[in-house]
Amino acid sequence: MKPAVVISTYPDKKSIIKIAKMFVKNKTVACVNISKISSVYSWNKKIENTSEYIAIFKTTTKNKKLLKEKIKETHPYDVPEIAEIDITSINKSYLDWLIDSTS
Repeated sequence: MKPAVVISTYPDKKSIIKIAKMFVKNKTVACVNISKISSVYSWNKKIENTSEYIAIFKTTTKNKKLLKEKIKETHPYDVPEIAEIDITSINKSYLDWLIDSTS
């Protein structure tokens, strides 16, 4: 089994904490890293500069399709970012923990 990392951004800490806890509890993910960021982007023909929270979801390839579906279902944005990062290398002990935490 291989690792998978999916990232998304959220408008506030409350929304991502609720989703992160749910995904960890049901073993869709092993871990979610959450950090406050500043985002500059174009939306509705205006340049926006807002604070958001980036979520880094850590799971396995077995769960990534379900994870992406659940992010889309639960996300508060009309157009959520759901981006997968390819992992080409990971230490074995972390991978073992990741697999155990999502099984």
